[in-house]
Amino acid sequence: MNRSNLIILQKLIFLISLLLCGFQLTAQEKKAYRILVLGDSISAEYGIPAGTGWVRLLQDNLKKNNAQFTLFNSSISGETSAGGKVRVASLLEQHQPNIVILELGANDALRGFPLSTSYQNLLQIIQMSKTKGAQVLILGMRIPSNYGSEYTTQFANMFVDLSKNTQSALVPFFFEGIATKREYFQDDGIHPNQAAQIILLNNMLPTFKKLLK
Repeated sequence: MNRSNLIILQKLIFLISLLLCGFQLTAQEKKAYRILVLGDSISAEYGIPAGTGWVRLLQDNLKKNNAQFTLFNSSISGETSAGGKVRVASLLEQHQPNIVILELGANDALRGFPLSTSYQNLLQIIQMSKTKGAQVLILGMRIPSNYGSEYTTQFANMFVDLSKNTQSALVPFFFEGIATKREYFQDDGIHPNQAAQIILLNNMLPTFKKLLK
């Protein structure tokens, strides 16, 4: 090989190396997730020590598995679907998430709000999130049977319908495994205690990890 051909070969190798580095950076960037949690007291660590809630446990789990992420917990105790709808536009603009975890609706039911209104509020939150390029994970809830069998059934189905109609990921019942066990709730019988938080995390984690892929 003459000197001219050798120089050309070296340049080609150099260019290929640059391209490979670019591909590696692109892959790393794709692994950097911006996660927004939009919820109520269940996600806002109501009544439990700060840093012990399921959102914090999710953050610890992601760190343990070396995931590149930034997590924003914008949950507020007492939040309703209407409140979430009011706040979501500014939150999406501020945090620019590529995953939104939606944990709202329970307070609507506890206050007896019309399910059609709750559905539309949650639908708009999901649609706005998707318009901004975010995947959505819905954490479904259920309410006690004393609200009437028709209302409780329709409430549970609301989350299923939202998932189907928006092609969003769904955890059908976020309280699976704790709902009927008094030892996992605080004195008010409504809010999960610290011991329940790992169960809540495990309830949502399998579905959440599918979004990361």
